Amino acid sequence: MEFDSNIPDTSLVARAQQGDLDAFNQLTLRYERQVYNVSFRMFGDHQLAEDVTQETLLKAYRGLAKFRGENLKAWLLRIASNTCNDLFRSWRGRQDISLDLLTEDVGATWVSSEPSPENEALRGELGLEIQRGLLTLPQNQRIVLILVDMEGMSYEEAAEATGISPGTLRSRLSRARGKLRDYLLKKRELLPSSFRQ
Repeated sequence: MEFDSNIPDTSLVARAQQGDLDAFNQLTLRYERQVYNVSFRMFGDHQLAEDVTQETLLKAYRGLAKFRGENLKAWLLRIASNTCNDLFRSWRGRQDISLDLLTEDVGATWVSSEPSPENEALRGELGLEIQRGLLTLPQNQRIVLILVDMEGMSYEEAAEATGISPGTLRSRLSRARGKLRDYLLKKRELLPSSFRQ
């Protein structure tokens, strides 16, 4: 099956709701990476991210007949967010995710305009520190920061994806950004020179 990015989500959803598995597979190809990225950044673990992605897509397939919204991406990321929350709730009282998992290559891409080997190494270390910093945030702050600042969602989309009001989202996002900034300022040597002052 070839991926066709020109077909609007609404057409694919309508076809998938009528039982067209190829249409649902097109939607999966379109959004599975974003679901995976959000899940990975929430947990910092590749296997958990893959499991959450698979569970999210399964839930989406089962619930697609009830989907009436306009924004499929926000709906899918809300399912992913809820799946992550369910997993966190099942872990209450258990040990937190080990930061040792982050010694592997995180597989995330962090933007850099300077491709020198030194900058590439710093970018990799910065990516690891950003992931470590994300894991220090409360999960309700972590998810809004991931959706807005890393996935590029608008406040309205992210609010829809998390099921909170835009005002609550802005408040959580502000706190998350502040905490992550404070965490990263303790690692100044990894920051670009313009941020080290």
